[in-house]
Amino acid sequence: MLSRREFIRSAAAAGAALPLAPWLAGRKIQQRPDIDALYDRAIVIDSLAVAYRWDDEEWAAVQKSGYTAIQTTLSSASLQASLSDLAEWNLRFAREGHRYLKVTRAEHIEQAKKERKLGVILGFQNTAQIGTDLGNLDILYALGTRCMQLTYNSRNLIGDGCTERTNAGLSDFGVAVVERMNQLGILVDLSHCGLATSADGIAVSRKPPAFTHTMCRALYDHPRAKPDELIKAMSDKGGVTGIAALGYFLGPNVGTETTFETYLDHIDHAVKVGGIDHVGLATDFQIRGISPWATRENWYEPRLRSFKPSYKVQWPPWIPELDRPERFRTVAHGLARRGYRTDAIEKLLGLNWLRLFREVLG
Repeated sequence: MLSRREFIRSAAAAGAALPLAPWLAGRKIQQRPDIDALYDRAIVIDSLAVAYRWDDEEWAAVQKSGYTAIQTTLSSASLQASLSDLAEWNLRFAREGHRYLKVTRAEHIEQAKKERKLGVILGFQNTAQIGTDLGNLDILYALGTRCMQLTYNSRNLIGDGCTERTNAGLSDFGVAVVERMNQLGILVDLSHCGLATSADGIAVSRKPPAFTHTMCRALYDHPRAKPDELIKAMSDKGGVTGIAALGYFLGPNVGTETTFETYLDHIDHAVKVGGIDHVGLATDFQIRGISPWATRENWYEPRLRSFKPSYKVQWPPWIPELDRPERFRTVAHGLARRGYRTDAIEKLLGLNWLRLFREVLG
């Protein structure tokens, strides 16, 4: 019989993607120095990260994370709310330029890496705030917006969201919005869009779009997840599918059935369907994590009221290994254990996003 050490060595050599054996549960896995070195030199991008507060504690989390850049989300409640958030971020760039670098072109991400700052791509998770005036896109772009989700969960004038009762595609106005976003250089994000709107967004966009934070429906039937045919279509258009790290998006019973390995399973599946050049990483929560600040009262209960039952919100919502700033370093080691080569790991960590931003932002 193989010893435990021999079993681990033989499984790694074969590139096995099996769940950890029960006797390894809770034990710290030996970290590979070469993967740590790769991570330290890599471009690392979280394609949807937010903050509880952009304070010193969050900056300390940024430094631990090893992140090069994030796409963050601003308020889309109204045009005035969007403009206010953009103004606040532009003030932050001016006052805290030693920490944060405004990303309006792909080269700014590489600059952030050299200067040890956090590059920030300003984005929105809805286009409802533009109303019926395409000119509002120009205003948002001029103030730094470089990514916009066409819809959130419900319907707007552009198309249907993923929890809408119907499954309509893009409206005529929605087609015009996508065309103007292409002209300006705003990434078309389809993460929360309904299936038909997602398919239309991929087909209509002349520049590669993205699912900045989604999951694989083939592994877990959640309204926020995308089926294989859309992941494949996204890749065929040159886009990127970002795998979100929020536990209850990935599977049932977070902490038991749904674990860190489940997150790697979603990455594996997306790579198998869409190709290694078209998959990236995302969180959809705070860089410091959720557990340091969230409670049932301020996190879970409000979501029960605001999301439909089909959203399958769970408490706690986080996977422990992904709920700390160093999460993507842990992911890099997990991918290495599954047999991913170092060049593939670098693509997943950020190079695929960087390539996309070059094509869309310039």
